[in-house]
Amino acid sequence: MKKLVSVVFISAFLTGCSKEDILPAPQSISEELKMTSSVGIKLQTAFVTTEVAMNVKTETSGSVTIKIFDIGNRVVSKETMNVVAGDNLLKVYTSALPSSAYRIGLFDASGKQLGITDFNKIQ
Repeated sequence: MKKLVSVVFISAFLTGCSKEDILPAPQSISEELKMTSSVGIKLQTAFVTTEVAMNVKTETSGSVTIKIFDIGNRVVSKETMNVVAGDNLLKVYTSALPSSAYRIGLFDASGKQLGITDFNKIQ
């Protein structure tokens, strides 16, 4: 009886520890976020309140930096994210920004600009 309990326990333990490969679900890109270029950034809308939804497209996987510039071209927000090659649906939160016009830029790990676009923060 002890052998049977031991075998069941060991089997359950080994089964519970096995690694399952879970593939990420493919992201569905809406029409307003589709891009024809192989690299760049496209916003869902140019008028935002609390967050900016965007498609960031790159040719390679890796780290990118999203910078938000104010009207005086000063960086007011900066965030580094990991992306995969192709389309990446991302959000950057803007609730802390005052209402104004802004520019949002996409930069690779070496600081090279991959894309830039404008948006307006409204109440």
